[in-house]
Amino acid sequence: MAASEAGSRGWPLLWPRLLLLGDSITEFSFQENGWGASLAHRLARKCDVVNRGLSGYNTRWAKIVLPRLVCKDSNAKNTIAVTIFFGANDCALKDVNPKQHVPLEEYTSNLRSMVQYLKSVDIGEDKIILVTPPPLHEAAWEKECIAKGDKLNRRNSITGEYAKACVKVAEDCGTSIIDLWTLMQKNNQDFSHYLSDGLHLSREGNNFLASQLWSLLEKKASALPVHLPYWRDVDHLNPESTFQGNPHD
Repeated sequence: MAASEAGSRGWPLLWPRLLLLGDSITEFSFQENGWGASLAHRLARKCDVVNRGLSGYNTRWAKIVLPRLVCKDSNAKNTIAVTIFFGANDCALKDVNPKQHVPLEEYTSNLRSMVQYLKSVDIGEDKIILVTPPPLHEAAWEKECIAKGDKLNRRNSITGEYAKACVKVAEDCGTSIIDLWTLMQKNNQDFSHYLSDGLHLSREGNNFLASQLWSLLEKKASALPVHLPYWRDVDHLNPESTFQGNPHD
């Protein structure tokens, strides 16, 4: 029996979801060895992982489009967690990259607004995870900028100011926080291996973030049921009965 046929005869399945909001570091997270792909693999048949990463976006633009990405519906209520991962573009130097730059105070306000909006559509602070931008490896990123005919347009010290602001928003709003900027530089370690080009995550960086997120999500995920029976448990004499059931059971 086709899956669609089974769905039409039984209760429709409303899969929980994990929503990823962010810039290019989130958009690229479904690439090979990406942190989003890693989470999707761990949550297979339990939870959909939805990528809403928007390359090049800052919090100013993200705040505007957020109501088009998340609304008050059954999907919002069925969301197990939302990651908000912005700052790598907001912290661009104003005099070199004014279009992406967002002043620190506005960045802080935008993050607060996004958290408040999510709460207004029934996604509580206990389901929200803020992620700071990772540290910037200036020498590697400068090479990328020069190759495009530009000057170095970010500084690690400035990125750190935005990371601290992100941490403060999380503390004030009661959300979870992953402070990548601090964690990747812990004990003054060389963090360059976490980055592919000085700004975006390498395979090691993706693995690191996936591990940090999983430590927050594992408990939530353990309570989720596996959807639909394992194939050996399907009643081959009467498969239709296998796929029936009350969604509240």
